[in-house]
Amino acid sequence: KIENEELVRDINKINESVTKIINTIEKEPKKYKKVNNFFDYYLPVTINILKKYDEIENQRLTTEESKKFMESTRKMVKKIEEAFRMQLANLYQTDMIDMDAEMKVFDTMLKSDGFYGEDSDFDV
Repeated sequence: KIENEELVRDINKINESVTKIINTIEKEPKKYKKVNNFFDYYLPVTINILKKYDEIENQRLTTEESKKFMESTRKMVKKIEEAFRMQLANLYQTDMIDMDAEMKVFDTMLKSDGFYGEDSDFDV
């Protein structure tokens, strides 16, 4: 059990992103290609890093090397957390672009059918 509270918060954020990524892939398996490296490399390496951190933390090692390892791990976990959030966002990037285009077409149709004027505040 990892004791560092800040690291635990980052791990919880990572877990949240991983859960969302898995749920997205379960709903839309065709998106798996976008996360191939995530499942094959990033996730297993992250798990290994955290296991080693936990092991060293629980041994209460106080050597200079162990302190450096623990600090570098905490910094790396912050980078991992950001990367996993970006991975999740990347899964939806195409969807957002497609929906943006669809909303622009819809907006144009609404205007052309007279539902509101050209100077409307609605701007997609």
